[in-house]
Amino acid sequence: MTSGDGQDLAVRRETIKSLVLKDGFARIEDLTRLLGVSLMTVHRDLDALSHQGYLTKIRGGATANPNALLESRVSERMVAMRAEKTAIAAHAAKLLSPGQTVFLDDSTTAMAMVPHIIASAPITVATNFVPVIGKLAGVAGIELIVLGGVYHSVPEACFGSRTVESIGHLHADLALMSTTGINGISCYHRSEITVTSREAFMANSTVKVLLVDHAKFGRPATHLLCRLSAFDLVISDTGIDKEDELLLRSEGINLELASPASA
Repeated sequence: MTSGDGQDLAVRRETIKSLVLKDGFARIEDLTRLLGVSLMTVHRDLDALSHQGYLTKIRGGATANPNALLESRVSERMVAMRAEKTAIAAHAAKLLSPGQTVFLDDSTTAMAMVPHIIASAPITVATNFVPVIGKLAGVAGIELIVLGGVYHSVPEACFGSRTVESIGHLHADLALMSTTGINGISCYHRSEITVTSREAFMANSTVKVLLVDHAKFGRPATHLLCRLSAFDLVISDTGIDKEDELLLRSEGINLELASPASA
């Protein structure tokens, strides 16, 4: 291999890594077209990046590993799967109505609900997610309940026993949450501390809804939250792999799919 070939290889793999980490997911056919290389070449690149821990190969593509995303800031997470999150939030907005109390977790998927929540005022929102607090503070018709605890700078949210205790003093009509990854019919998170707040949200709400874009399916994470059957509704997008869709429906999961707007 010439030095030029080596440089091309390094640049190509860095491009793939950046795309997957930015968007959370990439399709193999899109990578071959973008990079102008063969299917086999992309498979080799994904195998190498998977071995390095950046991503996991799944059917038809690759998804970012939670450990690689662990230091991702909220601003970076907001860019990933933006169209899908927007569509999912618009679909979930049908569940909102004036007078409700709503739990929002620390996910950028749930954060996409903010404009729909404002449009549904008067409404009460309880959240531990500082960016959502900033967007809703002082908005007419919004009663904002700030869930305290220990502040963590990377996820920009509060967690811990005080957060769980605060949630325990409340009851919501609706809990809107997301997850790091789905394996089979269960959802997982990258850290245990994020699981505890979500468990409290679920235990203290009437209707529990999971908002999850298709890139989360097959993405590994360590800490089990629950089986998808614990949610009253799972909302994903039409990019979901048909095998994943069929699995959920065969298990009786209440699944609805949102259609992202065309670019």
